[in-house]
Amino acid sequence: MNRTYRVETSIAFIVNHPVKREIFAGDFRDRIVHHFIINELSQIFENLFIHDSYSCRIGKGTKLGIERMEWFIRASSDNYQNEAWILKLDIAGFFMSIDRHILLSMIEHIIDTKYQWEDPETLRFLVRSVIWNDPTKNCIIKWKPTDWQGLPRNKSLFYAPKDTGLPIGNLTSQIFANLYLHPLDEFIKKDLKIRHYGRYVDDFVLIHSNRDFLLSCIEKIENFLRTELRLTLHPDKITICSVQDGFSFLGTYIKPNRTYIGNRTKWNFLTTIEGWNEKIRQNGGKLALSERDTFLSSINSYLGPRGTVYASIMKQFSTYRLRKKILSQNLSAYFWNEFYISSGYGKIAKKKNKKIAYF
Repeated sequence: MNRTYRVETSIAFIVNHPVKREIFAGDFRDRIVHHFIINELSQIFENLFIHDSYSCRIGKGTKLGIERMEWFIRASSDNYQNEAWILKLDIAGFFMSIDRHILLSMIEHIIDTKYQWEDPETLRFLVRSVIWNDPTKNCIIKWKPTDWQGLPRNKSLFYAPKDTGLPIGNLTSQIFANLYLHPLDEFIKKDLKIRHYGRYVDDFVLIHSNRDFLLSCIEKIENFLRTELRLTLHPDKITICSVQDGFSFLGTYIKPNRTYIGNRTKWNFLTTIEGWNEKIRQNGGKLALSERDTFLSSINSYLGPRGTVYASIMKQFSTYRLRKKILSQNLSAYFWNEFYISSGYGKIAKKKNKKIAYF
């Protein structure tokens, strides 16, 4: 209320899975501010967004995105009786290319025209404080600077042009990124008149019965992104293929009448298991008591049945044989002293009434 709030120090670090990314973890008090901002604006944003924007929205997510794409390819091809085409596009260095001037203008216009609650000026002040904060000027780098080796410059805030880029890791960044691409969604739906279209963050798909028409859309989308949002398409991630051939989307490979788990998801699961195998080997075949729940969460995040806190992509599709093979052939035998498999290889649980030595 006194306008004395300033954004605190962030912690910068690198994660390598599912892909290499630079993360800025905000201070706890700053995360409270992020939640306040989103709580105030989220319903307004929801009323603006198209149905087929799936990222960071209640009731949406990867599951809906995959299901909608399955429906789109059926509808566009008359249940696979006719030919239809899929155009997949991606934006180069999306988060690091967001123009903060454009973003702030969008949000302030929403506050001016649609925000109806008390004290819009405080909300405006907080939005400005978050958007104009440059976390690279006031951060603690966790681990080694060499961890940044191999990360492209267009994926790091440390190399972003002035007044450009949002830190990955903040709630506001995720939601503001959706808002930033909302004009693109409307352009594709209303101007290009693409009925079968969906987007997850900056990964978007157009489906149409006419291949040449889809090809003609690429240049129009490039021009719109460049002139309106100062973004560019990733030149190596422009693909067009037949519905019959299938396409990858959100960790799956979608083909007529069947959706497979993508290779990246399988590789990440195997890598996670190997990490736990190495940990228990180093600890002499024992698992620290404090690590048991972490182990369950880690493994069940890949296995968990829908409707549980561990709901995952693997359980939503026909992957029983794959789950059984991965667990039986790769998970160390030490773990079976403490845990067991339930729900048809859909969950790992703790054994009860068994005395186990922990350290």
